[in-house]
Amino acid sequence: MKKLVYLLVLIGLVAMSQPNQAQFKDWGTKFGIRGSILFPENEFANMGFGGNDNFSFDWFKASYLGEAFFGFELTKALEMSINGGYGKYAGKAYFDNADVTFGEYETTIIPISLRFKVAPFDVSGWNPYFYVGGGVMNFSVDTKPESTVGGVATEEDGWVAVIPAGIGAEFALGERVLLDFSIGGAMTSTYDLDSYRSGSDDIWDSYLNASLGLTFTGENCKVDKDMDGLGKCDEKLIGTDPNNPDTDGDGLKDGEEYLTYRTDPLNADTDGDGLTDGDEVMKYKTDPLKVDTDGDGLSDGDEVMKYKTDPLVVDTDKDGLNDNDEVMKYKTNPLKADTDGDGLTDGDEVMKYKTDPLKADSDGDGLTDSQEVLTYKTDPLNKDTDGGTVDDGTEVKRGTDPLNAEDDVVKIGVPIVLEGITFDVNKTTIKPESEATLMKALKTLNTYPEILVEIGGHTDSDGSEKSNMKLSLGRAESVKAWLVSKGIDPSRISTKGYGEDKPIADNKTKEGKQKNRRIEFTRTK
Repeated sequence: MKKLVYLLVLIGLVAMSQPNQAQFKDWGTKFGIRGSILFPENEFANMGFGGNDNFSFDWFKASYLGEAFFGFELTKALEMSINGGYGKYAGKAYFDNADVTFGEYETTIIPISLRFKVAPFDVSGWNPYFYVGGGVMNFSVDTKPESTVGGVATEEDGWVAVIPAGIGAEFALGERVLLDFSIGGAMTSTYDLDSYRSGSDDIWDSYLNASLGLTFTGENCKVDKDMDGLGKCDEKLIGTDPNNPDTDGDGLKDGEEYLTYRTDPLNADTDGDGLTDGDEVMKYKTDPLKVDTDGDGLSDGDEVMKYKTDPLVVDTDKDGLNDNDEVMKYKTNPLKADTDGDGLTDGDEVMKYKTDPLKADSDGDGLTDSQEVLTYKTDPLNKDTDGGTVDDGTEVKRGTDPLNAEDDVVKIGVPIVLEGITFDVNKTTIKPESEATLMKALKTLNTYPEILVEIGGHTDSDGSEKSNMKLSLGRAESVKAWLVSKGIDPSRISTKGYGEDKPIADNKTKEGKQKNRRIEFTRTK
């Protein structure tokens, strides 16, 4: 007997040292077998805890119970099991207050009960619990004591009620195999298991037990071995691997894919855009169900891997063109707002100015599109905006107005009136307010260093013809002298006085006379 007790203790210690391989919760159903050593409790002295008990092994006779059970999981903390067993309830008919033994008793017992096991804790490696139940037990007396003192007749067989209760723990031996160790007991509703009734001081017969068994667990639909958030039935329905939390290896658990993101847990790239579902969700924040999250015409994969654009922004460089148009249609750089570096955004060039976003100078006139549009107000699509035969770049470079065709070329023989040059009355002295007009003449001569010009003086009809001729020549000479003083080669300028011979207005009116008093600038070569 001592060896059996030591064996039970040893098995319990080994069980507690086993790694946690089994799943104590969500097993659905279980079945198993259990063997128990029984310690009878009745009127006789026993190895129990009653007032008449004697712990000497001399009075012990082996009592045992073998059981089989089938259990159902009601909740993660509560299970119900149906138990059936066969055993012997036996001992020596000995009273502790009388040094007399009246033989032995032995009764066959067949208990059938319904038990409720409560396992409120979720700990690693083992599963502590307590249980209580109720049922019936059939008993049949096999051996009766030879004689007893003061006893009365007893029943020799029948059915009685039984109430089992106790505590225990399960230990993992394998993935679906548990070692079950418990201590407890059972109270019956009979006095006759020991074939003795004292008459006036009857004690309901019962027993204590130490039990050891093996339990084999099943699995219910909620079992989630791989902890991916899906039960085994869901995984079977979907087709995922219940032992692999990420069946398609995309970085998302199967449960996250199926329940949260609605992606395909069997396909690493649900939308086929070139990015795994995990990268889309965790890294790029794109929609794993949409090939083109931002709707710009480029797939998320191309944006991230090929063009390095932002898959969440339609226009990555904020230039007014969406990334797809830049890449596919205009061939511009979707990461650079001004691809050709001309000072205009690609969007403005395409949408507003119709210039070429790949060329800094769309019309090839020597001015960038930005200079033409923003600085000189010229047409970036026309080399010669004013149509004066000289391109805009050349005009800007030499200082003429690219918006004025008249200053493009000084024509031979065509006089240009230098309006604004005034003189003192009947004198050749140039007034200070004539400076602006003279500067224009100077600029023309500096711009066109190859031309020769005539400065012609003209008067109205007042005065004599001779004096007017002299006055007009003098005034022309004064203009030449001013230009020469500014660095113009005197050989490039000839002078002539026309007097009143070439009026351009009516000398009978004040306004007409004012127009006739003039200086003309005429190219001669």
